[in-house]
Amino acid sequence: MANLTVNGKSFDVDVEPDTPLLWAIRENIGLTGTKYGCGIAQCGACTVHVDGVAMRSCGVLVSEAVGKKITTIEGLASNGALHKVQEAWIANDVPQCGYCQSGMIMAVAALLKDNPKPTDQDIDDAITNICRCGTFKQVREAIHAAANV
Repeated sequence: MANLTVNGKSFDVDVEPDTPLLWAIRENIGLTGTKYGCGIAQCGACTVHVDGVAMRSCGVLVSEAVGKKITTIEGLASNGALHKVQEAWIANDVPQCGYCQSGMIMAVAALLKDNPKPTDQDIDDAITNICRCGTFKQVREAIHAAANV
């Protein structure tokens, strides 16, 4: 049994300590916005924030997340208002299939928290999430739009 704090709420999850955080979030807590993509922490579809740092939850063990503040896509908006990255995603028509978008949004939100005015090179270095639909041009435009809010 492990206690996780996800989106400001406490959850007791009955899983082995070496269970990937992704599965505890999706299967035990029931938050399905965080997606399974590759399972080897490469694609970024499962990106969440752990103590404010963007991490690929398929590569984080539940035992490593105990006592830390976890934020998923469901917890990114606050007080009924979308996060500026979510708003920019809509305004710039980023999603196509949408599967990777929750992880991409979480990665971008972390980037903008640490670097409010990223250059194209900063974006290339920080955002390594994979979008199979190839919406990278719209992603870059949305990042710059969110940075200018």
